[in-house]
Amino acid sequence: MGALLLPVLTTSPASAEQPAGVSEAEPPMTTPWTDEVGPDNALPEYPRPQMVRDDWLNLNGTWEWAPAEEGEDPPLGTPLDDEILVPYPVESALSDVQEHHERMWYRQEVEVPEDWGDQRVRLNFGAVDWESTVWVNGTEVGSHTGGYDSFEFDITDALTDGENEIVVGVYDPTDSGGQPVGKQRLEPEGIFYTPYSGIWQTVWMEPVADTHATRLDVTPDVENEEVEVVVHAEGGDGATAHVSVSDEDGEAGSAEGAPGEPIRVPVPDPHLWSPDDPFLYDVDVTLEQDGETADEVAGYTGMRSIDTGEVDGVMRPLLNGEYVFQIGTLDQGYWPDGIATAPTDEALRFDLEAHKDLGYNTVRKHVKVEPDRWYYWADVLGLIVWQDMPNMPDGPSPEAQEQFETELHNMVDQHRSFPSITHWIPFNEGWGQYDGARITDDVKESDPSRLVTGASGWYDTGNGDAVDSHIYVGPGDPEPAEEDRISVLGEFGGYGVRVDGHEWNPGDGFGYEMLEDTDSLNHRYVGLMAGVQRLERTHGLSAAIYTEITDVENELNGMWTYDRQVLKPDADVLSEAHRELLAGEPVGGSVDLPTEEPLSLQVTTPGHEDRFLAHEDGLGGTAPVDGDSDDGLRSEATWQFVPGLADDQCYSLESVDRPGEYLRHYESRVSLESEDGSDTFAEDATWCAVPGQEGDGVSLRSYNYPDKFLRHHDSELWMAGMGGEDGDHDTAESFLPDVTWEPADPWAP
Repeated sequence: MGALLLPVLTTSPASAEQPAGVSEAEPPMTTPWTDEVGPDNALPEYPRPQMVRDDWLNLNGTWEWAPAEEGEDPPLGTPLDDEILVPYPVESALSDVQEHHERMWYRQEVEVPEDWGDQRVRLNFGAVDWESTVWVNGTEVGSHTGGYDSFEFDITDALTDGENEIVVGVYDPTDSGGQPVGKQRLEPEGIFYTPYSGIWQTVWMEPVADTHATRLDVTPDVENEEVEVVVHAEGGDGATAHVSVSDEDGEAGSAEGAPGEPIRVPVPDPHLWSPDDPFLYDVDVTLEQDGETADEVAGYTGMRSIDTGEVDGVMRPLLNGEYVFQIGTLDQGYWPDGIATAPTDEALRFDLEAHKDLGYNTVRKHVKVEPDRWYYWADVLGLIVWQDMPNMPDGPSPEAQEQFETELHNMVDQHRSFPSITHWIPFNEGWGQYDGARITDDVKESDPSRLVTGASGWYDTGNGDAVDSHIYVGPGDPEPAEEDRISVLGEFGGYGVRVDGHEWNPGDGFGYEMLEDTDSLNHRYVGLMAGVQRLERTHGLSAAIYTEITDVENELNGMWTYDRQVLKPDADVLSEAHRELLAGEPVGGSVDLPTEEPLSLQVTTPGHEDRFLAHEDGLGGTAPVDGDSDDGLRSEATWQFVPGLADDQCYSLESVDRPGEYLRHYESRVSLESEDGSDTFAEDATWCAVPGQEGDGVSLRSYNYPDKFLRHHDSELWMAGMGGEDGDHDTAESFLPDVTWEPADPWAP
């Protein structure tokens, strides 16, 4: 990909004569980029990478601001008393306001560059939450309702020479209004967070001719080695759109056609986009009217296909015709300093790079829509994106349903050209869900080039491309793949780790299960990945989304702290687990044990090596055994390893002196019980052999709780995790040697 990799920079006229400075409000937590934000550099990058024009004017910077009351007249020609740093939400510290208001005014004076001549001038807003009305020099130029989609107005006829006044009025009832709000709440708690209101994405102006492009819909067609481009245009009657697709070696293909109609551009022998090779082509569009060039815009595309198909008898997602397991995290896009708005473009990129650094290939953008540059970085870095629609807070009224569907289709239309997005998700966990099957079909008809999950978790719509389960901590027993739908684990995990000095509310944070430290997180997480791998085989699972990439306010289950200052796990450990998962190698390794002859298992914990895995009166434990022990004890300390009752790739431990009885866990305690033929018993009595967690030997991973192992603790036998909350048997102290056993000659006479 060519020049689009370099952001187009500009200086805001609103701040050009202001001294450089940083936000004076104090955020609850600071990120590495907090102190880089000031009036002269508030998100200076060109905000629309899919349709770039060279000539533009960034209006980010200091604006006048004031809270408003319902029914209040707009402050036309009237300076406002306070200031705000645009485009940071009014509630954020980076805005310099750090207050919540349902209604507010923004005011700015701007001079249109002289070299724009007699061109039309468009005023663009990346996003304003939620309802906005705009006046230019006292003339109302338009209004918009929707908190996550971009909009623009032609303000040419309202402009004058010299300074021009722009006034923006905003109304945002947050979750009291019934509109899509995602995780915002007026009273945030638990998994719901601080609201964000007002202008929260870049504001800019640009000059255009009477005939100009308004949107590019770019859809790769790998099978036919071409790209379909629809050039939406204003004033396009009788115009011709010329489209060229090129790479570093020059033009790959070109074609022309009418605006609004599909133009198919050949891309022979295409270089395919994938997470391992995120190759992008440049797309250049020229609009000609009456033999003259009216408009020129630049975009890009990635040649990739996404579909589903049967692989070895299981319905799977196919990227470029091949099955690729999708492993990623939930990404909620919140910041302690900017709330909805990343402080800088580098920060916006950081969360995506964090996924790549940890070996993920997928990210689920959770009930939030990001600025276009977030998707641009996903395209450039190579991440598969599942895009949620922000949910409504309650059962929606007919008016709220209509608004939801309007915003849903705007989201799809405005993001259909980003190759990283492969998946639309209209509903999450039943929040505001209605007519799920109809809406799923509607989205699929609107964009047949991508997959659609009607509902992630809870209330399956029965149609679409995926059946989606949420299981915490998991990975549990998700719905298996169906004849025509893939199986995905849309949410699981959620291990929480506290990091002193990096908590939103110290002492009040939570996770789905709290762990003690990095070692515990590493160990338990690798177990989860082993479980995911088993589900790929047994349930046809094709994707798994871990909660989550960063902490968010009181949620402490992030890989990174909320301030992006501390990485909690060991990146190498996670990357290796993901590499093994994607390569089809056993996550955490495997050990072959003999099933034709009995074995004894010796304790490896220093100071207790005289003990062996045994049972007494049906309870699992350890006991000292030697050549002088009686025959009964020696038999109790001897086991027959048989193919796992639930899975013959693992093992079950059958008692030698009580044939037909197996070691199984029940409420974490391990005991010897007779097989009852149930699936639950079979899974509880199945253990997967992996390399010893300390030194040599073997460790036995629980089949249905793969982040836990067979452990001895105070001479008792438990299914235990490293550093969990279930009791003393879950302590991290001495855990690794306690779950490591040395196969030994059988003690049975």
